[in-house]
Amino acid sequence: MPNPLVECVPNFSEGRRPEVVEAIRESIASVKEVRVLDYHSDSDHNRTVITFVGPPQAVEEAAFRAIRQASELINLDEHRGEHPRMGATDVVPFIPIADASMEDCVALAKQLGKRVGERLGIPIYLYEAAATRPERQNLENIRRGEYEAIKAEIGVNPEREPDYGPSKVGPAGATVIGARPFLIAYNVYLTTDDVSIAKKIAKAIRHSSGGLRYVKALGLLVDGHAQVSMNLTDFRKTPIARVVELIRSEAARYGVAVHHSELVGLIPQDALVDTAVWYTQMDQFEPEQVLEKRLYQTREEVSAEGEAGIPVDGSFLEALAAGTATPGGGSAAAYAGAAGAALVAMVARLTAGKKKYAEVEEAMQSILERAEKLRGELTAAVSRDAAAFQGVMQAFRMPKDSSEEKEERTAAIHTATLEAARVPLGVASKALEVLELATEVVEQGNLNAISDGASAAALAQAAMTSAGLNVRTNVVSLDDSPEADDLMHKLRLLESRAAGLHERIHISLIERGGLPLG
Repeated sequence: MPNPLVECVPNFSEGRRPEVVEAIRESIASVKEVRVLDYHSDSDHNRTVITFVGPPQAVEEAAFRAIRQASELINLDEHRGEHPRMGATDVVPFIPIADASMEDCVALAKQLGKRVGERLGIPIYLYEAAATRPERQNLENIRRGEYEAIKAEIGVNPEREPDYGPSKVGPAGATVIGARPFLIAYNVYLTTDDVSIAKKIAKAIRHSSGGLRYVKALGLLVDGHAQVSMNLTDFRKTPIARVVELIRSEAARYGVAVHHSELVGLIPQDALVDTAVWYTQMDQFEPEQVLEKRLYQTREEVSAEGEAGIPVDGSFLEALAAGTATPGGGSAAAYAGAAGAALVAMVARLTAGKKKYAEVEEAMQSILERAEKLRGELTAAVSRDAAAFQGVMQAFRMPKDSSEEKEERTAAIHTATLEAARVPLGVASKALEVLELATEVVEQGNLNAISDGASAAALAQAAMTSAGLNVRTNVVSLDDSPEADDLMHKLRLLESRAAGLHERIHISLIERGGLPLG
């Protein structure tokens, strides 16, 4: 079964009273399945950022408890700080991390917003991917004028009408809730206390005023230094090094320099690696050269043994050939899909960093990241499929002496069979993603590896075909239930999308690769 993981990074308007921050942190940690990863307080900003992760519903519960706690302990009428704010809990973003989509996080934001608005009486505005109006996608538009302006205008100005909750604010202010991709909160301090310089630099680098794409910036005075406070919303498309160098260049115009910088919250390892590669000019660097990453991949491959005890290495083929019910065709489908993803990653690596393919560098890096993620997910699905089949066998072994036991057994068989169909459907879906990536590397990747890209596509198709057979064989046992119809509808959509991709690959192999396919 997939284990969806969502990150939440709420910002609270308190950074000077440790006891208040700790009370909010404890309210989050009180939810059993949630893990607090980091928290950062700044007294000048008078603000705290807490990062936590967990299953979606647990994360929503933790966010609710934190908002409730903050509303009881923070009074916006008494709050002052350098950072803009409009609520005791100022902003609550949900970020999809694993086996969760942006749509899942949007639903979570709306669920939390409705709950907070109704139960706590706090006006709620939805932003970013959850926004109900285009002008509310950007947090700055919602927070303009801060708490004081919202307090004066809500209930009077229709543009201030909240998405949930009352059209009036109390001492807890209003809260913005939404869903967004991962961002990096990053601040650069200058060798001056002239905040006007920081504001000019912020204006020069932020996208909204003509600067770098995926950069939001403010100029503030913090700890006696002018500070450029930033949110970097896509570090792959606008790398940290590019941002720092532009700040350095702009600062020199005013006769100042970078004093130091700081990270607020967490940062992906890849962002730091990209920065190191840029500054050291290691043009031939590959991510697998990072020791910790290689060790992590090794542990991941070892842990893929999973519940059914199937090692996903050379001995997997021995287990597949044995005269046992598991592993079977479903596990083999996942294994083939993982092999296809590995080949896609290989072609992407053989393309990235080559001058001849500079124009597709960014695309190949994105493909590489997605392919490696799919490889891990499909590898884990090898054991997941076997475990699902064993669940069906266990259901059939349940007692059936009484009518009550028969009913329980029938219900258990239906549930287990449904799961045994859903798992290969998930494999088919991921195999289609591999096929899509394979199509891209065949069309744009290193020409010397075009047959490897096509081989990846062939393996992905084999995975889809085999997984589809496993879906169908389980659907037959579901007796035309609504769930069975839904599964078959989704499978046919996947298969339909795959057909068009094969045609594109065939054309590329002939026209681009010169292969004699006829």
